[in-house]
Amino acid sequence: MLELADLKVAYGGVEALHGITLRVAEGELVAILGANGAGKSTTLMAISGLVPIRSGEIRFKGERLDTLKSHEIVRRGITQAPEGRRIFGPMTVEENLKLGAFTRKGSSSPGSMRKVFALFPRLEERRRQMAGTLSGGEQQMLAIGRALMAEPKLLLLDEPGLGLAPLLVKSIFETIKSINESGVTVMLVEQNARAALKLATRGYVLDVGHLVLEDTAEKLLDNPRVKDAYLGA
Repeated sequence: MLELADLKVAYGGVEALHGITLRVAEGELVAILGANGAGKSTTLMAISGLVPIRSGEIRFKGERLDTLKSHEIVRRGITQAPEGRRIFGPMTVEENLKLGAFTRKGSSSPGSMRKVFALFPRLEERRRQMAGTLSGGEQQMLAIGRALMAEPKLLLLDEPGLGLAPLLVKSIFETIKSINESGVTVMLVEQNARAALKLATRGYVLDVGHLVLEDTAEKLLDNPRVKDAYLGA
């Protein structure tokens, strides 16, 4: 479904991704692991068209993405729940969700909103509440729900467990699993490597912009290098 080929991204004169190549098949849940500054978020932003690439290619279902603008990429079926949630605080929960469907010309959002409320009943309870007054966990639900409003084929999730209590992280990850089982392909960036690999089918490990490991999630969990660096073993 998705292919990154020899992808390089730079911020000014500093190269953040040094020619990474990876693939995501339809229906997979793929985890991207790495320390702060490894290039995980940059990878997702490049896929979403939020940062320009220096060289290489990004293809989705065989079509080049790296020549498209961000809203065109959303229309192709890729949405993202970004790191830090980035919800619109002065707007209600419902208004935030409706904004997630703005690229769907000629279609209405009630069906998508019902699906989001089924996944996150708390959001339905707070649909008229200002998003900025939600708890951290509720804001993360809203960020994911907003991304789902465009009915994506590929969902990019950047640190969905960041700053949340362990019980909330468990709940969010269970929902991510349900989303994937419903037919949405998921690409998950997460510093909680153990939780991410228990959820994923496959994983990639980035280190300072280089792709250093690729394997099934089960094998990465048993990999001594991954255990030492990311699992605290």
